[in-house]
Amino acid sequence: MKVWLAIGAFSGAVSVALGAFAAHGLGDDPYAAGLVDKAARYQMYHALALVAVAWLSQAWPGRLVTAAGLAFVAGTLLFCGALYAIGLGGLRAGMVAPFGGSAFILGWMLLAVHALRLRHKTRGPV
Repeated sequence: MKVWLAIGAFSGAVSVALGAFAAHGLGDDPYAAGLVDKAARYQMYHALALVAVAWLSQAWPGRLVTAAGLAFVAGTLLFCGALYAIGLGGLRAGMVAPFGGSAFILGWMLLAVHALRLRHKTRGPV
C-alpha cells in the first residue's frame, strides 16, 4: 500500500509541475503546450488511480489490483512520457504512446475484473 501511495503522490506532483510549466513556459508554442497539458492531465488521472490502487490493495488485496497499478505506471511512463518528450524536447517518441494508452486501458479493465470478483468476498467497505 505504501509504495502505491508514494508512487501516486509523486506522479501527481510531477503532473502539476509539468502542467504548470506547459501553461507558463510554452505559451509561444501552442502545439507543444497542448501535448504537455494532455500528458499532465492523463498523468494526474492515473496518479489518482494509483492512490485508489493503494487503498484497494489494503481493503481488497489481490493480484489484479497489483497488476492494475503496474499497468497505470507503465501507461504513465509510455503515454505521458512520449507526449512530454515530444512537447518538451521535440523528440520523435509518438510511436510509444499507443502502448501507454493500451496499458491505461488494461489497468482499468483489471480493476473492473477485480471488482466483479469481489461479490463473494466480505472484506472491506462496499
